[in-house]
Amino acid sequence: MTFSLSNTVRSLVLAAGALTLAACSTFMPGSGSNDKITLTGANEVPAVATTASGTGTVAIAADGSVTGSITVTGMEPTMGHIHQGAPGVNGPVIVPFTQSGNVFTAPAGAKLTEAQMAAYRAGNLYVNVHSAANPAGQIRAQLKPAA
Repeated sequence: MTFSLSNTVRSLVLAAGALTLAACSTFMPGSGSNDKITLTGANEVPAVATTASGTGTVAIAADGSVTGSITVTGMEPTMGHIHQGAPGVNGPVIVPFTQSGNVFTAPAGAKLTEAQMAAYRAGNLYVNVHSAANPAGQIRAQLKPAA
């Protein structure tokens, strides 16, 4: 009986360990598990008076891999990107999105550098979508790393 109980306890411990590792890899900071964003004109620099908006999810994994998509409404978009810049500051494009109508998607294989990951962890990356009427950007949202 002891042999059986010992094997059962060992199996439970191993199963608990596997579940803990799976949970850590799924919910680790920067995994992008909670990176839902809403883009507005008020977040642009300078602010843009517009009824346009955008929603979506941008996930940045611990290794810097970028996935996600943004859907915009109320505007005729021309392009969308992830930029490096603090809130209230404009910065350079670091990940150009692929456009299909009003949907923008991170391209397959997109990955941030170490410096860009540091900027992400500091809250210094943002997504914005441009239009002919607002070529510098019509709507914007700051990316915030998962806590």
